[in-house]
Amino acid sequence: MGSRRFGRVNWMGLYTLCAREIQRFMSVWTQTLLAPLVTAGLFMVIFSIAIGPRRGEVMGVDFTTFIAPGILMMTVIQNAFANTSSSIVIGKVQGNIVDTLMPPLSPAELVIGYLAGAVGRGVFVALAISAGLLLFLGIVPQHPLWALSFVVLGSALVGGLGMVAGIFANKFDQMAAITNFIITPLAFLSGTFYSVEALPPGLREITHANPVFYLIDGVRFGVIGVSDSSPWLGLTVAVGATLAVSALAWLMFRRGYRLKA
Repeated sequence: MGSRRFGRVNWMGLYTLCAREIQRFMSVWTQTLLAPLVTAGLFMVIFSIAIGPRRGEVMGVDFTTFIAPGILMMTVIQNAFANTSSSIVIGKVQGNIVDTLMPPLSPAELVIGYLAGAVGRGVFVALAISAGLLLFLGIVPQHPLWALSFVVLGSALVGGLGMVAGIFANKFDQMAAITNFIITPLAFLSGTFYSVEALPPGLREITHANPVFYLIDGVRFGVIGVSDSSPWLGLTVAVGATLAVSALAWLMFRRGYRLKA
């Protein structure tokens, strides 16, 4: 009794969880894929009209081109976080989280399954926005593999944060507070609309301690070929932060923190 008859990895269960998390956002694609594209487009239009003509070049490129990768990554971050956090919180509030916890899935398989949905949604959103940048601004990624790597890592990192926040929160207002006071400031204050070299030394050091800065900076390097820091440093920080957050989510699932009586 209780022996795993399917080997070390429950491939069928893992595939089912991954498929469920991807189908969750694909079934409402107008909300999860089209809406972020429209929001990113509005950001581009507003900043281009209000600031673009007077701002001049930033790091050797015009302001509109400079902010495009930041807006892309900011949108990816917000959607990856929303995918995992909403899935867990809705399950807890509706009482059907037990349907995820009862099957013979290990904590690692649960983490991977939820991250698959976050990464899938992040990549789809990034591809949609990239197509818009190519169509309307003629921006072609200079280093597409770098850009894709940071999009995947960013989706995984923030998707892991979404799992941690979703497990911690017991109500929608707690989840909204985490989104408004933690995730949104991290995304907006990480060089999305400016170069960190323009900041005072103290704020510059604080920004460099923020992993989200390296995600936005890495995508900017991948898309337009300029960045405030080395992409290799950003890749190292992103991998380390992703592993740390995923390990925390694994521990919370393993202990059943705020999930089991």
